Amino acid sequence: MGIDQVTLNFNSATLTIMNILIGFIMFGVALDLKVDDFKRTLSTPRPVLIGLIAQFFLLPAFTFLLVMIVKPLPSIALGLFLVAACPGGNLSNFLTYLGKGNTPLSISMSAISTVLAIFMTPFNTLFWGSLYPGTNALMRSFSISPVDMLVTIFIMLGVPLVAGMYIGYKYPGWASRTNKWMKRFSIIFFILFVLASLASNFTYFLDFVGMVAIVVFLHNLVAILLGYFSSRVAGLPEKDRRAIAIEVGIQNSGLGLILIFNFFDGLGGMAIVAAWWAIWHIVSGLSLATFWSKREPETTAINGGIQV
Repeated sequence: MGIDQVTLNFNSATLTIMNILIGFIMFGVALDLKVDDFKRTLSTPRPVLIGLIAQFFLLPAFTFLLVMIVKPLPSIALGLFLVAACPGGNLSNFLTYLGKGNTPLSISMSAISTVLAIFMTPFNTLFWGSLYPGTNALMRSFSISPVDMLVTIFIMLGVPLVAGMYIGYKYPGWASRTNKWMKRFSIIFFILFVLASLASNFTYFLDFVGMVAIVVFLHNLVAILLGYFSSRVAGLPEKDRRAIAIEVGIQNSGLGLILIFNFFDGLGGMAIVAAWWAIWHIVSGLSLATFWSKREPETTAINGGIQV
């Protein structure tokens, strides 16, 4: 059996738990967000705009080029398009802090990209997927409603984001205490989430992960390099470059998995791409952040940069 004929199995109860888990993680992240984070972005919008352009425009476009060059099987290609369309992952703020990057910039990008993802994730997935012949034909075999996808993403990301920020504003003491342990356990929840998505399909994962390992490595490398060098070309300081590189390179592949099971019936190639992305970007992100943690960034101020 080929990877495009594999459909990973997920029952409705497990899928509901996974939806709640993603919302719970987003709620924990939102507890630490303040209105001032958005005000800072409005006062110095250039770094965030450059990061968001790299996140939602350059990465999907370069993913299309990668697919055209590598020519993976259709479900693998569609998985790459979907992951590229997702917002930054929930570990990016911690990794930016570890890597001595601009943490406030990372937080601002995470918050804004999460809001924009409600619209941009379905748009980019369906737009770029429709341009590649193999994925266009594959998408036609599913009944995909952009509105339904938008509503699903809003419920998983938008509602917990608003709720978390509201609780953080009304009860700052409780939010501060709660946020500490939620940050510590968010990575554990995320790993459990990935393991749960693979548990009943582990044989398929072992059989086919080799088919996606190299292309996911290249895709993740492209994302990190796009974030770093687009901000470098724009003249941003080193701390901003590090934040944007990590933000673009750490994708919310957990959200991608949820969408794959909700809208693509757990299609094997897509699910294995997203699952391996979830594992690999932790490895690459921690490695990069650890490397940078031993090297002080340049402190040259640049107009428009957000200084810490």
